[in-house]
Amino acid sequence: MRRTRILTAVLALAAGLIAGSPPALASDGPRTTLAAESYTWKNARIDGGGFVPGIVFNRKEKNLAYARTDIGGAYRWQESSKSWTPLLDSVGWTDWGHTGVVSLASDSADPDKVYAAVGTYTNSWDPGNGAVLRSADRGASWRKTDLPFKLGGNMPGRGMGERLAVDPNKNSVLYLGAPSGRGLWRSADSGVTWSQVTAFPNPGNYQQDPSDTSGYASDNQGVVWVTFDESTGTAGTATKTVYVGVADKDNAVYRSTDAGATWTRLAGQPTGYLAHKGVLDAVNGYLYIAYSDKGGPYDGGKGRLWRYATATGTWTDISPVAEADTYYGFSGLTVDRQRPGTVMATAYSSWWPDTQIFRSTDSGGTWTKAWDYTSYPDRANRYTMDVSATPWLTWGANPAPPEQTPKLGWMTEALEIDPFDSGRMMYGTGATIYGTENLTQWDSGGKFTLRPMVRGLEETAVNDLASPPTGAPLLSALGDIGGFRHTDLTKTPSMMFTSPNFTTTTSLDFAEKNPATVVRVGDLDSGPHVAFSTDNGANWFAGTDPSGVSGGGTVAAAADGSRFVWSPAGAPVQYTTGFGTSWQAASGIPAGAVVESDRVDAKVFYGFKSGRFYTSSDGGATFTASAATGLPSGDSVRFKALPGGRGDVWLAGGASDGAYGLWHSTDAGATFAKLSTVEQADTIGFGKAATGASYQTLYTSAKIAGVRGIFRSTDKGATWTRVNDDAHQWGWTGGAITGDPRVYGRVYVSTNGRGVIYGDTSDTGGGDGGGGGTDPTDPTPTGACAVTYTITNQWSGGFQADVKLTNTGTSAWSGWSLGWTFPDGQTVSQLWNADHTQSGAAVTARNIAWNGNVAAGSSVGFGFTGNWSGSNTKPAAFRLGDRSCAVG
Repeated sequence: MRRTRILTAVLALAAGLIAGSPPALASDGPRTTLAAESYTWKNARIDGGGFVPGIVFNRKEKNLAYARTDIGGAYRWQESSKSWTPLLDSVGWTDWGHTGVVSLASDSADPDKVYAAVGTYTNSWDPGNGAVLRSADRGASWRKTDLPFKLGGNMPGRGMGERLAVDPNKNSVLYLGAPSGRGLWRSADSGVTWSQVTAFPNPGNYQQDPSDTSGYASDNQGVVWVTFDESTGTAGTATKTVYVGVADKDNAVYRSTDAGATWTRLAGQPTGYLAHKGVLDAVNGYLYIAYSDKGGPYDGGKGRLWRYATATGTWTDISPVAEADTYYGFSGLTVDRQRPGTVMATAYSSWWPDTQIFRSTDSGGTWTKAWDYTSYPDRANRYTMDVSATPWLTWGANPAPPEQTPKLGWMTEALEIDPFDSGRMMYGTGATIYGTENLTQWDSGGKFTLRPMVRGLEETAVNDLASPPTGAPLLSALGDIGGFRHTDLTKTPSMMFTSPNFTTTTSLDFAEKNPATVVRVGDLDSGPHVAFSTDNGANWFAGTDPSGVSGGGTVAAAADGSRFVWSPAGAPVQYTTGFGTSWQAASGIPAGAVVESDRVDAKVFYGFKSGRFYTSSDGGATFTASAATGLPSGDSVRFKALPGGRGDVWLAGGASDGAYGLWHSTDAGATFAKLSTVEQADTIGFGKAATGASYQTLYTSAKIAGVRGIFRSTDKGATWTRVNDDAHQWGWTGGAITGDPRVYGRVYVSTNGRGVIYGDTSDTGGGDGGGGGTDPTDPTPTGACAVTYTITNQWSGGFQADVKLTNTGTSAWSGWSLGWTFPDGQTVSQLWNADHTQSGAAVTARNIAWNGNVAAGSSVGFGFTGNWSGSNTKPAAFRLGDRSCAVG
């Protein structure tokens, strides 16, 4: 999915060709040893969430595979756990652009070696140049060569490729296709130094939108793929025949037959299209090329597949459908190395009703589809989909045919058959990696099974984080997939925020004294931009937009949840009582201000805009500008009020060419004092106080003592401890940060592509410690009860259900345990908002720490995904301890 976040407060990289430098470090000044602790870092599990434009299998070693993402780094497949290991977490603040990976190459001569071409934007949004990273230990560590130009891991055309390739016969030789008219580059020393191939005649000319003044869509997409014909070389000598694809609709494919000394345009090639991929079947002597009329990854209205016979120079149009019937371009392209002649391709830009995957077992002579219409709008699929491991991939949707949920995908530009296993195939989408291990069922008339193969790969851009004192430990505001409510950090939530489902959530807040009340705002093409929850974010309902709103902006909830202040895009700052059925414009504060609430006084709200701090004491109706000076003049600022401290405000932000740091106010923003201990700061958050401390723990993404990192202070900012290390930096971490009010030392860190990172300390600090899970109680409930069991979604072999348990007695419960038996042997695969055990068909669900107390007349809910076969009959009876519940 498209992410064009412009990051501020970063330093420009020095351009030039630097050979053999170490991996990117966070420090941009003298390195100082700081107090540090042993922290354990994990992701709050979401599993996926972003575009995977490239998957690369090693051709020599079985089960060695890599994936690249557009903004979230690179990953290596772990066969033993069927998961992905992140490889670029060491990229630091200054080099944040190197988390965008435009290409990957795995060395088939020496499988320990892997290369990554990194850089996020080719325009001014990324101040630094690109680089080629090289590893001799499969990505565990890296060395870096800076390039004299930029690379675009998040630019248009990023799904084409691979632009980076290792000569399979002489692995010291690599080629890199560059964007922006920089042409083709070559290394003869295993990626240490690079020089331009001056004999290569065409640097490309295709621009998505030449009129785009930002430089994003108007950049020349350049040289887009390199493919070696391994049959034209022997071990130790450079491969003679090399094919190169160029973003030029009239001159898309070039060839060298003398190891890159000279190059010629392939004669007779088709024109009018861009060559997205070029994959060679050396056994049969065919070069397959996937063409689209656009560069992708979103666009593409027409496309073709062609086969080039390398021995005769014959071109054959092998497209699976007539040109007039395409409304998409082709991009994903792969051949089966175990079964020469088997080739597959994707219709990457077929958004509706679904993407399409094509398969041929006769070198493109005939094709079959992953799905076909039987009688419109009904479909027959050659596959089944099991998303029980990542249930949010259904998007909570219930589309009308021919659309289905979950979708086969979109933006499907990465497609690879395992070179050692004809049954295994993986492909990337805009949100995940899907895969199968029984692909050959396609050819025998059976159905192959697709599942998410994405565990460990976390690729979300995080805009805001909240950790309430009760309820779920973590609420997140994310780009592209909205956000999640994590009741267990170690498990994938069942669904993102819905009703409405924002494409991007820009801000969220909860009422400090009433954490069940939550508000979020975000972007949506058509529909409301604000939503509310009264059950800690488990369920939502839409508010009403005031006139002129075009985007989410920022939002704040009063300490008691009685009112809200919203600073939306496109409209003045607004305030409301209740849940946003009507809004009124606030006075005294400029549009676009960042807004927050006091965490004690429900009438007090705060704002910041262009160097001025604002305070309201009448619920957001009127604001008064503070006389405080010396604050950052720009708008790259984040501030928060301390829970439990009226008028206690911390403000972080600024830029390197002006005021930059951390400020503290104890008088509701009337005055601010700058902390001398902090050179730069971009976020501020609070967590549980250390043992014996009278003040909550502070957390920040900052530069202190010349070192960039994640810091913690237990003494109100007097001293700081760096809690991350150089191996755990995650690029840009300036979006949001918060501690956990219930677990001392736990900190949640936002990233721009590596999801939500959380850290736990080995020092309990007198806190209650704990891991990422939940703590079940031993309930002994009494009194009458009622249960409603609802199947909310069902698909072949799987289903999702919600259970509502109501206390119909006269006494409160301090814990509960609900049991039932499935009549058809169904099994629970994942359950949320409760703990559970299952023995045979019998299931017991127990409360977790935050939802054990249920007042008389109140209800508690939980949900789960499950598996079924044959029938999916609802349970007929439920028992609360030893008491039967009425079933509604």
